Amino acid sequence: MTEVCKEERGSARGPAERWSLRSGAVSVEILSLGCVIQSIRTPDHSGQTADIVLGYDDVEGYLSNPRYFGAVVGRVANRIAKGRFVVDEKEYKLAINNGPNALHGGLKGFDQAVWTTEAVDNGVKLSHSSPDGDEGYPGNLNTSVTYRLEKNTLSVLYHAQTDRTTPINLTNHSYFNLAGQGTPDIYDHEVTISAESYLPVDDTMIPTGEVKPVEKTLFDLRKPVLLGSRLKELPGPGFDHNFCLRSPGEPPLEQKCARVVHPGTGRVLEVSTTQPGVQFYTSNFLDGTVKGKGGAAYSKHSAFCLETQNWPDAVNQLHFPDALLRPGETYTHTTRFTFSVL
Repeated sequence: MTEVCKEERGSARGPAERWSLRSGAVSVEILSLGCVIQSIRTPDHSGQTADIVLGYDDVEGYLSNPRYFGAVVGRVANRIAKGRFVVDEKEYKLAINNGPNALHGGLKGFDQAVWTTEAVDNGVKLSHSSPDGDEGYPGNLNTSVTYRLEKNTLSVLYHAQTDRTTPINLTNHSYFNLAGQGTPDIYDHEVTISAESYLPVDDTMIPTGEVKPVEKTLFDLRKPVLLGSRLKELPGPGFDHNFCLRSPGEPPLEQKCARVVHPGTGRVLEVSTTQPGVQFYTSNFLDGTVKGKGGAAYSKHSAFCLETQNWPDAVNQLHFPDALLRPGETYTHTTRFTFSVL
């Protein structure tokens, strides 16, 4: 059985809660502010535990959280081109907060909300209601995210319903470093992503519309790749790309999508999901100015994200998987993070 505990934490945005989940040698801390995963502690091959996600020591650090450490982002994760989309012949305009585009739900997205909480078996369920017009999106949207820790697997279950058709794309934006948060880089991590294709992007990080095979490209991560050497070869600042896990129209069956190994500690992270894509991001925009846990200065390439989600800008690219949730439908997806040691 998983030990589940709750403690109250005050913040400038009112009361917040921190939930602690413990199962064997793995422990996870969840905040009601932003539905944040604040910490994940796992053992290495010698039994020494370390926190393997970036973030802040206290709740106050998450009040702005410009890099979305550990947060659930929404109503639509990732980028929407030019902050515009059309639903039912009506154009909607969003805040522009990432170059010329809209990113991660807007100026005050789900990462800035204080979610309500309730205990469930082996975890905690967090809920949030986003009103019609919130950040420019149509419809009243009721959302829940359930975190469950069972043995060495953290499951994240997403549900949502709406009373008007709206785009939706929820993900968790945890930044991992399997050597332990605060370690300077991830160059010694080995990454595998089980994707046959990826989405090339333009200079504003919007997919061009092409679905490109990874075969004979630097995006072929189907066999383990040492990140340091691959990042040196890759043009641009690093990975910030969607890897396609299934084709549009295919049923959302859960499948393993990624495996990351840190040989030095023996820590292994495996990810499975029902989502059609995973955004692999190598923290290209961290620059050392953000001070995190223990005063650590988080620099470029000091962590990686595996954001399981729909393909970016899918609401504007009709040959991508459907991004719309309609009245009477239920948005439901599951992602699992499994932690082990070599």
